[in-house]
Amino acid sequence: MAITNWPLAERPREKLLAKGPQCLSDAELLAIFLRTGIKGKTAVDLARELIQQFGGLRPLLKAGQKQFCAMLGLGPAKYALLQAVLEMSRRHLLEQLTAGDCIAQPRDTQQFLIAHLRDYPHEVFACLFLDSKNQVINFTELSHGTLNGAAVYPREVVKKALHHNAAAVIFAHNHPSGVAEPSQADIRLTRRLVEALALIDIRVLDHFIVGNGKTTSLVERGLL
Repeated sequence: MAITNWPLAERPREKLLAKGPQCLSDAELLAIFLRTGIKGKTAVDLARELIQQFGGLRPLLKAGQKQFCAMLGLGPAKYALLQAVLEMSRRHLLEQLTAGDCIAQPRDTQQFLIAHLRDYPHEVFACLFLDSKNQVINFTELSHGTLNGAAVYPREVVKKALHHNAAAVIFAHNHPSGVAEPSQADIRLTRRLVEALALIDIRVLDHFIVGNGKTTSLVERGLL
């Protein structure tokens, strides 16, 4: 039976408008994105099948173009649309940070960093450059590395901080393993960066380790 023949309260789009997106299942949300199904399957049926084949909604959302487009019912147009939606979400989170004090809204900061870093298959070291009111001036991915590390040079970080006229910084990098535990190398690097930036009167407010949907703060651990 086509979705248009379902009771209004059961149709994903109408259900979202009446009750909000939080009331929809992963398959119902994906069905709205897909818009149409394929022969013999509604958009909801197709969405359920895709989530099962990929092993969840998140693996589907982070799939590469080749893997995504190989699935029946998907293609380059839907892949481009999905990437646009994901990028809009990341930019929305950045705008939220830019409008306020990063230290006063740590949850927003962590959500932004998770959205940007957790799905990389390799380590990425990034920095939020802040002004004297702890508002975001710029977010920069400073280094892309391997599965186990990313090379970071204090001299380059200092140059970037001066370029943005930053008063403070927040560092972050991901652990592709998904475990958000700081290593001894992470701690040593952070202390080197703190020392280098202190010479030009720039404060390091925190260093977040991004894992699988969670972050660890070196400040909260007493390591900074």
